[in-house]
Amino acid sequence: MNDRAGHRRARRLAIGTAVVLALAGMNGPWLYRFGTEKYHQYQINKPEYKADNGKWEVVDFPEEFRQNTIHAALLRTGKVLLVAGSGNNQENFDAKKFDTRIWDPVKGTVKKVSTPSDLFCTGHTQLSNGNLLIAGGTKRYEKLKGDVTKAGGLMIVHNENPDKPITLPAGTKFTGKENGKTFVSKDSVLVPRAKKVFDKATGVFLRNDPGIYRVYVEAQKQGKTHETGTQDNYRIQGLSGTDARNTYGIAQKLALDKKDFQGIRDAYEFDPVAEKYIKVDPMNEARWYPTLTTLSDGKVLSVSGLDDIGQLVPGKNEVFDPKTKTWTYLPKTRQFPTYPALFLMQNGKVFYSGSNAGYGPDNVGREPGVWDVDTNKFSKLPGLSDPKLMETSGTVLLAPAQDEKYMVVGGGGVGESDRSSDKTRIVDLKADDPKFVDGPTLEKGTRYPSISVLPDDSILVSGGSEDYRGRGDSNILQARLYHPETNTFEQVADPLVGRNYHSGSILLPDGRVMFFGSDSLYSDKANTKPGKFEQRIEIYTPPYLYRDSRPSLSGGPQTIERGGSGTFTSQHASTIEKVRLIRPSAATHVTDVDQRSIELKYKVSGDKITVTVPKNKNLVQSGWYMLFVDDDQGTPSKAQWVKVP
Repeated sequence: MNDRAGHRRARRLAIGTAVVLALAGMNGPWLYRFGTEKYHQYQINKPEYKADNGKWEVVDFPEEFRQNTIHAALLRTGKVLLVAGSGNNQENFDAKKFDTRIWDPVKGTVKKVSTPSDLFCTGHTQLSNGNLLIAGGTKRYEKLKGDVTKAGGLMIVHNENPDKPITLPAGTKFTGKENGKTFVSKDSVLVPRAKKVFDKATGVFLRNDPGIYRVYVEAQKQGKTHETGTQDNYRIQGLSGTDARNTYGIAQKLALDKKDFQGIRDAYEFDPVAEKYIKVDPMNEARWYPTLTTLSDGKVLSVSGLDDIGQLVPGKNEVFDPKTKTWTYLPKTRQFPTYPALFLMQNGKVFYSGSNAGYGPDNVGREPGVWDVDTNKFSKLPGLSDPKLMETSGTVLLAPAQDEKYMVVGGGGVGESDRSSDKTRIVDLKADDPKFVDGPTLEKGTRYPSISVLPDDSILVSGGSEDYRGRGDSNILQARLYHPETNTFEQVADPLVGRNYHSGSILLPDGRVMFFGSDSLYSDKANTKPGKFEQRIEIYTPPYLYRDSRPSLSGGPQTIERGGSGTFTSQHASTIEKVRLIRPSAATHVTDVDQRSIELKYKVSGDKITVTVPKNKNLVQSGWYMLFVDDDQGTPSKAQWVKVP
């Protein structure tokens, strides 16, 4: 533990011990009164307490601006984009009530933004031009087994005609040849033409491989009698002649089983200056719960998600070209669970920590490793503790990013498991033989931890719950600072608001951290009272902002090339001990693959600080960053925004 952390821990314990001894000598009734919330507020607002532990405050949003925030991203303007979409609310979805807010943490203002699609459970990442790429969302809410009234499921439509594709409108009827039951398509489909296959050696025609397209179908009427038990071929009503012979459907069991969420293909860029969504080409695949990760060439990888019929996208990953605004499939497939934690490494490969947010088989794509996207080779990494408890775990690239060390925090069992892990696991990807080793343990098993990299290189780990979505009133009202240099946790002030599913945290340019969301299933220990979405925003001010002063930082260029330098002014230049370039966050579902804190070399001359940006494009991806300088007490400046082209 470093000297400052040890000093704060000692003072915290000394204050607590003094209070206990003082209270022990008082009579019962007075002790009760003195131990009220009022005294607690007095204690946590004492200057020495805040200097040791920091302080939490709830932001007072006017009622009209509150929403069920699911996604949040820091924009290059310093404002925060808060996206709800339908906010995990079926009534909002049915009414097409989709919400977005922009919050200015400096002025305290909130603005409503027109939201074009249901961006609930979308994916997002920062682009080099400062826009936020947003892709995917919700086409249909899930229906639990008891709520499904019409039998339905997947229909695979075949087209054996090699000369033309065929379009089938929404409402097309499919009738089983064996079972005689009729099902209706919910969407229009364009079934591609069949592909002619020839012998490569002789050129002789072998066969036609039919074009296929998948569509969700439902029975015309309600009830169990309309279920099917086995696979059947389906003729398509309304077709005649060769179309009727060449086009048909095949479906497995069509039943009253649970129907999962369905995704959309829609994609947008959010412009932080115009403060509006700009539509770009849709993805090739519909995706609900996808991860977006920037690649070595600046293109954006879109991975996993549930598709437009509610099934896991079968490893069909694609990339977005910011120049052409178009999407292209990767040539080979690789399957991951939804919201996989994927990070660009300094060698251009992609690290998968094993963290994810849920959907997908428990035995496919869950092992951590290094993915060479170009060759599709995947090298597994050993040593992960609690490997079966990685769902709803969080992953963070420790500071400085040059060290290429990652920490995986907590996690739980697959699905609605009540199991959770108290482990942290650390992997050094620069080691000759990288493998996971355990870091310090958490006090409790923790799902949905919020994790933010701070300008002084410490890592703030807060909140989460012991059980799935906070069941049994299991929210964890605790916060810790992890210190990479000593590999230790330090307890700090406890948050005021519980956070579990649909929550996250964002580092602000002034060095504070904002927390949003939380979506408990229940609000009591007995699991009898339905939970209520947490709409309050909370701000944590770390201990480093309760010191006597903080270094100033001003002037300097707005753009610095990789390998280039820029000179800034600080009245405290002689006290500066580190400079960090921090990429702004885009967080949702315990997934934030954007945040990284990069060490910059620097020189001081008088009141001038000249900083140099590393040359590696995989370390320093193109885009906007917050530039912080820290003094010899570990106190950061307010950030200056810098663009790396």
